[in-house]
Amino acid sequence: MIKILFICHGSICRSPLCEYLLRDMAKKRGISDKIHVESAATSREEIGNPIYPPMQKVLRAHGIDPSGHAARQITKADYDEFDYIIGMDEENRYNLLRIFDNDPEGKVSLIMDYTDRPRAVADPWYTRDFDATYRDAIEGVEGFLDFLKLDR
Repeated sequence: MIKILFICHGSICRSPLCEYLLRDMAKKRGISDKIHVESAATSREEIGNPIYPPMQKVLRAHGIDPSGHAARQITKADYDEFDYIIGMDEENRYNLLRIFDNDPEGKVSLIMDYTDRPRAVADPWYTRDFDATYRDAIEGVEGFLDFLKLDR
């Protein structure tokens, strides 16, 4: 089983969005049994909080139940637990490299690195454009699943 951890600043918008999208896509592709996916934050600001309500609304609009999420902060122990640790922007990568002593096993990446147009996933907390974040996340998660080649 491949273990994936998505990371953003607070784990109430972008990283849980990718977590829930990956679960949904894996289910639709019949590969749910091949992955384990979670999300976490680099900060402590939102620990215990659910997905931010406007992001919940976007997930529901696409037929995905956003319930059951409680933000948690990433720990140094997560490095040994997960195969892929995937951030949303360069600030996340910077923080992850500090936490994980420069990523000795090459587990840290950004979700949009798996697309034809690597870039940051804009933080909807600031942009207020939750639909644009959803479109980026779809592109990134689909690219990541294609990279894994689990359904071939």
